[in-house]
Amino acid sequence: MKIRGKSYRTVWMEGRTVCLLDQNALPFRIKIHRAKTAAQTCRAICDMTVRGAGAIGAAAAFAMAQVFLEAPAKGFWSAVRQGRRRIARTRPTAQNLFYGVNRVFFVAQSSKDPRKAALEEACFFADEEVEAGRKIGIFGSKLIRNRMRILTHCNAGWLAFVDYGSALAPVYAASSQKKKVFVYADETRPRGQGARLTAFELGEQGIEHAIVADNAAAHLMAHGLVDAIIVGADRIAANGDTANKIGTLEKAIVAKAFGVPFYVAAPLSTFDLKCRSGKAIPIEARSQDEVLYQTGPTRKGRIETIRVAAPGSGAVNPAFDVTPAKYIKAFITPKGIVRPSRAALARLK
Repeated sequence: MKIRGKSYRTVWMEGRTVCLLDQNALPFRIKIHRAKTAAQTCRAICDMTVRGAGAIGAAAAFAMAQVFLEAPAKGFWSAVRQGRRRIARTRPTAQNLFYGVNRVFFVAQSSKDPRKAALEEACFFADEEVEAGRKIGIFGSKLIRNRMRILTHCNAGWLAFVDYGSALAPVYAASSQKKKVFVYADETRPRGQGARLTAFELGEQGIEHAIVADNAAAHLMAHGLVDAIIVGADRIAANGDTANKIGTLEKAIVAKAFGVPFYVAAPLSTFDLKCRSGKAIPIEARSQDEVLYQTGPTRKGRIETIRVAAPGSGAVNPAFDVTPAKYIKAFITPKGIVRPSRAALARLK
């Protein structure tokens, strides 16, 4: 995809350095963050310099490759396993992270040249995720009619992936087919991924859209202003229960009440078929500061953080919630449209 006419991926590798579009700087600044070590890449994942399930998965795969490249000859495999554990601790909910790390680790483990194999597999995995996003767009665009109004939550566009995206990939594909699409972008408190990132990339791609407060969705649906909801996912259990950014569950419940189809778009790397149900999905708890403070530019262009909540009050900040499969109409995957049943999902892999 493009920013100001220039093509980008969200994350890529140059030599031993992992390069990431700094999503903490967007949309106010376009900045490339360069993580020269696995530890620096882990920090970028933790502090949300890179965010979104697909982008996290690719960044983690590259971090695993860095671990192999950095490991000393003496105690090589001990250092590699320690690095693998460090990456796994960065974001516990996102299945793509574990999928990417394990892909690189096990391919390299069975190779005569593990350093070379790790780097090649990380790059191959990132390319594979790009193709997955493209296919999600093709299949998902068949669900989009001309002049459709779609609501999405959090950011599951190309910035949250490596390219193309998951939830927004069908929108971009439909737009390329000359269909008129309007997108409501939930602001997505507390980090504002919808207001900052979804809105930014929709604007860059020329898609008509509006940012809406998180608690406006029910009103819009009650008045018949939403034709469909498409969201991404961070982990999908074997029975179809889906973890996504906090606030997704309430959208799904309201959509069911008003007869609005609720779709989840995701690559195969998001499906965790060893996880029997949503009850087993670990939910990341993040710092209360994300709720209590907001960051943005001043009139002079400086990026500052200010408190927006009552002094002395604390906050609770679960990063994700789980939407039961019964609220999901279908999954949009690189293999097509799949119903949310255990049997249907088992055939994906």
